[in-house]
Amino acid sequence: MKRLALALIGAFALVAPAHADTCWTLVKTYPHDPAAFTEGLFYLDGALYESTGLEGQSEIRKVALRTGKIMQRRVIDRPYFGEGIVNWKDRLVSLTWRHGQGFVWTLADFAPVADFRYAGEGWGMTQDGHSLIMSDGTAQLRFLDPDSLTEQRRITVTWNGRPVDRLNELEYLKGEIWANIWYDTKIARIDPATGAVIDWVDVAPLRKAAGATGSEAVANGIAYDAKADRIFITGKNWPKLFEIRIDRQAATKCRRHEAASATGNPRRSAARPASHTPAPTGR
Repeated sequence: MKRLALALIGAFALVAPAHADTCWTLVKTYPHDPAAFTEGLFYLDGALYESTGLEGQSEIRKVALRTGKIMQRRVIDRPYFGEGIVNWKDRLVSLTWRHGQGFVWTLADFAPVADFRYAGEGWGMTQDGHSLIMSDGTAQLRFLDPDSLTEQRRITVTWNGRPVDRLNELEYLKGEIWANIWYDTKIARIDPATGAVIDWVDVAPLRKAAGATGSEAVANGIAYDAKADRIFITGKNWPKLFEIRIDRQAATKCRRHEAASATGNPRRSAARPASHTPAPTGR
């Protein structure tokens, strides 16, 4: 099983985006539940909201940022595999992986309000203040009406004209959609109007700093505190959550450093793998 997962990682690495240009600085490190198979994450009013996956282990949680303590939780019963979550007004919307089933909860106490259906798989969620935005494991992002939860439109995410699939956990940040890429340490910064990838943020050093060594301990979890301009990054079963700051003023220096250290090989573009086989224990 583990060998299969490692083989999948190796296969995906062949089509991963190469260089990440967006520079960042580590600001602070916080504790994170190492048992949390993180599938969704957002920040609101001083707390993190997190969804975890795996059948029989899926939950929606409200978590204290500084301590990592779970302040509130809602178990997602079998057979559902919890996926992305997002807030809208006084509600929380959640997805499940392969059942085409979404749920609506009260944000205050996670009491069930409604459910809804969608075609295909459910992966990540975010919102831009007008629409909910959903990923499904392909190169497409769906925009949903936040009240009726019906689809409004789609965009295809591309890099150098080629589709970027395996879009996973999402966060809307300063007019961009940030997306984890399943089995990759690079985060795509996406133009929500065109789907074009603006740039990449490589969080490989954070995965190493977290001590994440398992084949499924991938980077997956982006949250943004708009009031304080803080970006939070974590992953599946990571014992740490990180606050980073984007160094926009240092961008030119960062690119020059990459150019000087490059081997001369042209950039590889992200493309769709030949097959999309889930990891052994879950997505």
